[in-house]
Amino acid sequence: MFTNRKQAALQLAKALEKYSNQNVLVLGIARGGIETAYYIARQLNAELSFLIVRKLSHLQNPEYALGAMAEDGTVYYNPGHKTKISQEMLDNIEEQQQQEIERRKQVFRKVQVLPEINNRTIIIADDGIATGATIFAAIKMCKQKGAAKIIVAAPVCAKSTANELIKEADEVIMLTTPDQFMAVAQFYESFRDLSDQETLDFLKRWEKRAV
Repeated sequence: MFTNRKQAALQLAKALEKYSNQNVLVLGIARGGIETAYYIARQLNAELSFLIVRKLSHLQNPEYALGAMAEDGTVYYNPGHKTKISQEMLDNIEEQQQQEIERRKQVFRKVQVLPEINNRTIIIADDGIATGATIFAAIKMCKQKGAAKIIVAAPVCAKSTANELIKEADEVIMLTTPDQFMAVAQFYESFRDLSDQETLDFLKRWEKRAV
């Protein structure tokens, strides 16, 4: 059980210590993952940025992730998704999430543009990983942009998802991979969604290099 995102991120940074001062780029998954990435980047003396990735949820069951869409339009779908939903509904879901991605880009990209990814070592960080849809989309996007090495890091990840991530990323670093996994929040004493403003505050603090 982690106290909060900061405490979990500082523990995770210790597990990533070999990447300290190695000019890596830490990308947090907006929004909650930005807080995690902030503390990792600070501890590793790395560069901090973020990716906007949205889960593509079934319209009748929002908790069921069909896949995810990254901010550049990269789409990842879980294997077998087409057996559960029509193409028309998939198009509607993608359009809906594209609108939210554009809204977030208007908010967050005014503070920081996405740094160069080509030929760099990338740490994709989040506060926890359940199905992994957003992470798989982020990995796909980073590969398409020419990342030299991709590390996925999170304090907690469902064991089955971690096993799948190993096949896609160059390295996967998790503090715990429980068999019984219902939601990320169950592994934190204090856990809530970050608002746009709270997320912006972390980015602005980074730009000012506030401690």
